[in-house]
Amino acid sequence: MNKILVTGSSGQLGLTLQELASTIENTTFEFKTSSELDITNQNLVNELFKNNHFDYCINCAAYTNVEQAEKTPEPAFKVNAEGVKNLAMACKSYGTKLIHISTDYVFDGEKESSYTNRDKTNPINEYGKSKLKGEEYIRQILDEHYILRTSWLYSKKYGHNFYRTIVKKAQEGQELRITDQQRGCPTDTATLRKFILNEIIMGDLEFGTFHVTDKVPMTWYDFAKKILKENNLRDKAKLVLDRDYRTFAKRPKNSVII
Repeated sequence: MNKILVTGSSGQLGLTLQELASTIENTTFEFKTSSELDITNQNLVNELFKNNHFDYCINCAAYTNVEQAEKTPEPAFKVNAEGVKNLAMACKSYGTKLIHISTDYVFDGEKESSYTNRDKTNPINEYGKSKLKGEEYIRQILDEHYILRTSWLYSKKYGHNFYRTIVKKAQEGQELRITDQQRGCPTDTATLRKFILNEIIMGDLEFGTFHVTDKVPMTWYDFAKKILKENNLRDKAKLVLDRDYRTFAKRPKNSVII
């Protein structure tokens, strides 16, 4: 019987995992929201692991506000680096395998072709740096780990994400000004869930770092068009190509990972 801890369970991936949790044979899940388990509190993390025998920990807890991280990096590093370090140490102490979700933003976006898990990392914003630091802690501390880098993650049902925002604004008749200056692979949380459950929990995947995406490169503008088409909203929305789009944080121009 596998016992699996899922941290940050109120986020879009955590909620997506909960949909199928009861259907996985010989497996029990313990879902903890960030308010129920603050991974930056080492004592709380250790106490939970001490009182349970977890075979796996799926870490969905993360600080994901890229713009705010650039202005105030400390909260991002506290969660994405130090919190991850706490989990890695607890996993090592209590024999738990760690499944950690990372990001395409560990790369600088200067490569013309797709990034593989063998490419050199070089984040260009504080969010990416905090996520890379978390990866580094895991590799230093824990052998039994899976680092899953994904990109442009979205759920059609849960959370605040690009997909749901486009649908909402289109339904309201708002103008959509979207850039085509960034290229990546939008990834449904259901794809990531399938990889975790089938390849790791019920499979025999070797430990290491993996890129998990829907493998269809596109720009944000392309993605917006796809979303409108899927939801029969092309006639309701005014989609405008915005090549003057600016953000406070630098973003990789190419974050296609395979």
